[in-house]
Amino acid sequence: MTDAFFPILERDVLDQLRAVLAARSRPSAAFEAALDEIEACEGDLEDAAIAIAIRCGQLPDREGWLEGLAKRSRGRICTTAPLREALGTGDWGTVLDLLEERPLTCPEPLVLPVLLWVAQLGIEPYCAPLDQARLTDPSLDA
Repeated sequence: MTDAFFPILERDVLDQLRAVLAARSRPSAAFEAALDEIEACEGDLEDAAIAIAIRCGQLPDREGWLEGLAKRSRGRICTTAPLREALGTGDWGTVLDLLEERPLTCPEPLVLPVLLWVAQLGIEPYCAPLDQARLTDPSLDA
């Protein structure tokens, strides 16, 4: 992940996520708002995340800011097997269920952009640096 990755989400991906959110008994207002912003930014995930971050009082200060935020969630995403698997298969219902049980540490309005960034990159390339570190230092699994 040395080169910056700036995904543009297709309309069908956003529609699928909206359907998953609509089917939930307790839809997430933060996720709905994030989807609205992504749509307003014509699917540009980085632009949407920056706009959301500014509203949350964050100051995105560099290109690839969303990637940095996603990297800070790598430990939680990659070491929680059900979350990793659900993201890898695009099972957004399960992803949302798991996040209700144990949320990520980034501000809630930015969780969906982080997860979408990870999903667009691919769970295996995203987790590869941590997987490699765990192979060379088994104490990281403790």
